[in-house]
Amino acid sequence: MTRIKICGITSIKDAVEASKLGIDMLGFIFYRKSKRCVSPKLVKAITNELTASVDRVGVFVDERPEEVLAIAADCGLTMLQFHGDETPEYCAAFKDGFKIIKAFRIKDRESLKKTSEYDVDLFLLDAYSPEMAGGTGETFDWKVLNDFEFLKPIILSGGLTPQNVAQAIEEVAPYGVDVSTGVESAPGKKDVNLMSQFVMNVRKIG
Repeated sequence: MTRIKICGITSIKDAVEASKLGIDMLGFIFYRKSKRCVSPKLVKAITNELTASVDRVGVFVDERPEEVLAIAADCGLTMLQFHGDETPEYCAAFKDGFKIIKAFRIKDRESLKKTSEYDVDLFLLDAYSPEMAGGTGETFDWKVLNDFEFLKPIILSGGLTPQNVAQAIEEVAPYGVDVSTGVESAPGKKDVNLMSQFVMNVRKIG
């Protein structure tokens, strides 16, 4: 069954509504330049409302390790997603306490080769933008993934919506799919109907 991650959660209401839909992971962005940045205080309040079945993913971009650990402990995070230029050694330092997702922004097939350097739990593949670290709402050419052998399971991200997620799963067959912009009414504001449609369309295909 394809795992579902809804990222960029900014309110208790959105988190609870998403968890009711049976999603697997909720993402909280601690990158200050993001439109969906949240405070540790708010995330702690949100995670207190979640059941243990939902993984709590903290999304960081080139953050100081001590800051990551402090936020993770305070918020009860179970997974850490590194979405910047973090090195393999940086990511490995957190493996004892958390599941680790390393994000890669995909321009072309050459972008995929870097994944082999990282010993993490999951790779997240996102669309490349020179201006933004993520949350672009744009897809990338999924065909560049054809026949590439990843050493870890992949989560497909970048421009997924209720309308295209079934096609994405059919073409890529990822371990999981990640959505943010595609289920929003405004940056950081999730739409329960769009979330419901997204989950339904993923579950239809498997």
